[in-house]
Amino acid sequence: MTPSSTGALAGIRVVDLSRILGGPYCGQILGDHGADVLKIEPPQGDDTRTWGPPFRDGVASYYFGLNRNKRVMRLDLTAEPDREVLLALLAEADVLVENFKTGTLEKWGLGYDELSARFPRLVHCRVSGFGADGPLGGLPGYDAAIQAMSGILSINGEADGDPLRVGLPVVDMVTGLNAVIGVLLALQERARSGRGQFVEAALYDSGLSLLHPHAANWFMSGKTPQRTGNAHPNIYPYDTVATDTDPVFLAVGNDRQFRILCEHLQVPALADDERYATAGARSVNRVALKAELEARMRALDGKALADTLVAAGVPCAPVLSVADALQHPHTRHREMVVEMEGGYRGLGAPVKLSRTPATYRYAPLTEGEAFLDAEFADNA
Repeated sequence: MTPSSTGALAGIRVVDLSRILGGPYCGQILGDHGADVLKIEPPQGDDTRTWGPPFRDGVASYYFGLNRNKRVMRLDLTAEPDREVLLALLAEADVLVENFKTGTLEKWGLGYDELSARFPRLVHCRVSGFGADGPLGGLPGYDAAIQAMSGILSINGEADGDPLRVGLPVVDMVTGLNAVIGVLLALQERARSGRGQFVEAALYDSGLSLLHPHAANWFMSGKTPQRTGNAHPNIYPYDTVATDTDPVFLAVGNDRQFRILCEHLQVPALADDERYATAGARSVNRVALKAELEARMRALDGKALADTLVAAGVPCAPVLSVADALQHPHTRHREMVVEMEGGYRGLGAPVKLSRTPATYRYAPLTEGEAFLDAEFADNA
């Protein structure tokens, strides 16, 4: 397998020292878009190798989902000889991605100050829990704990239920995306200045950044946001609604869409009812409106209704399982499932570039000991 010569990041070399999710997700995205990513794991391997079942050849699916398009080698950074190997790799690298606890790399003489003095063009990206300083500086961060601290749990769940964790590691994943953005910004600036810089993406900051529109509502009203189940706090109907079969999620954002909905449900008078005629009125009177809609929709097949409404211009969708979503024809059309030799299957790259699309070159667990030759990579 050869390195990418066409990806947007072809020729960029990345040392990925990170473990678990946020950092590895960042490294995978960079690799998907052509960067030569060398993942350095400790002798025992990334912890997520054990996060299963399911397992394949003793390695968990969790690890497979985050470590595509990387070549892997193991170093014991507590040992001086292995730190020297790392320094030799960094001499050839453009980007370092790591998520060590603040102070660990510094203890080994590998902190940003030391590395930037030695490698002034290096972009050093750290994924951290809370940043290095401040009241919580240096503390470890974990997705669910940040969901709790950032207020996400408080607004997730049924209105009369307990706070509920979002059912996927949303903070870790968004932090990984923010790390990618930071790396790309730093590389763009380096093209002008010739100098790298320190990039930090903290889970705490990323968790807070997800609070729209709840933060905006609080800033304006001073009222603490509350849980609303599947319903949107500001607009309605933007909620799951029961049918004769599976529920349908309605995402009606304006008066025109609401009128079309009412016409297709054969209750056009609802669109002129003063309780529902405007977005603000529908939001205030959401309980009564949901009852009115369900009274009509409970006689209808959910999937057939969703197909009809979408075709008419009403944003909505059936509630699918993960298995159904991954096997949907449009998922295949959008190339969102990747298959590689050896039985690997994973999610595809969601960002599509017309001239330099993502490529899938290395399945997880591909071994590597050094960067690929830069001249070869540019002409492969």
